[in-house]
Amino acid sequence: MPATRLGWTLGWTMAGALMLGAVPAMGEAPAQATAAFDAYVSVVEAGLDRQHAAGEGEFLSPVKDEARLRRGEMVIEKLDGKEVSGALLHHWRGTAFVAGATGAEFERLMRNFADYPRRFAPEVVSAKVLSQHGDQYQVFMRVKQKHVITVVMDTTYDVTFGRVDARRGYSRSRSTRVTEITDAGTPEERALGPGEEHGFLWRQNTYWSYEERDGGLYLQIESVSLSRGIPHGLGWVIGPYVQSVPRESLEFTLGRVREALAH
Repeated sequence: MPATRLGWTLGWTMAGALMLGAVPAMGEAPAQATAAFDAYVSVVEAGLDRQHAAGEGEFLSPVKDEARLRRGEMVIEKLDGKEVSGALLHHWRGTAFVAGATGAEFERLMRNFADYPRRFAPEVVSAKVLSQHGDQYQVFMRVKQKHVITVVMDTTYDVTFGRVDARRGYSRSRSTRVTEITDAGTPEERALGPGEEHGFLWRQNTYWSYEERDGGLYLQIESVSLSRGIPHGLGWVIGPYVQSVPRESLEFTLGRVREALAH
């Protein structure tokens, strides 16, 4: 799922408001950055298609030390992180193993979007299915994240679930809309206009793959996101957010799913 740790706390602190006030508005993502993101995602998805068509043992990207997974550890890897036309592209992958879990249990968990606010609290504030056609969903989520500054966003995703066989499957979540919210949870709450948004997140895609073997379930999640670049002189405000949140979001989401399946 939407892999995602983003958003604003419901109550603003004075310090947070002052720091946010120092961040210039960015508006929509530059067209060249969006094109670069789309091209990068096409390569990622083509690679996942090849993996999912492969035989047993090649369905997931290899992890150097599977013994760590069997001990209950998560393996988090940075696959890419670079500037693209005034924006930052982030690509992370996380892998975990849950003894005794099954693919069917994972799929039931991830399809239960109504339970996301409880399962992924406090990052997911609310969630609902806007439409469903078989294995394809359109989902709305309000998400929140705090890291030096606090940000709230309303997001919409197209989510697709698929199974290769009884033991292997995947899901793909592609963001279709990301809107920054100010004064969330107060009478002054409103969506920021295109010329007011700060560009903390422009796009985010999340890819899950799972495989039953070795007496349990291997889980792998990849997240590819696009955010604003870091303005000169504002790295102390923007840097920790745009650089740390993609990893923390993925690690948090994978951890919560692993805990749920373990129980």
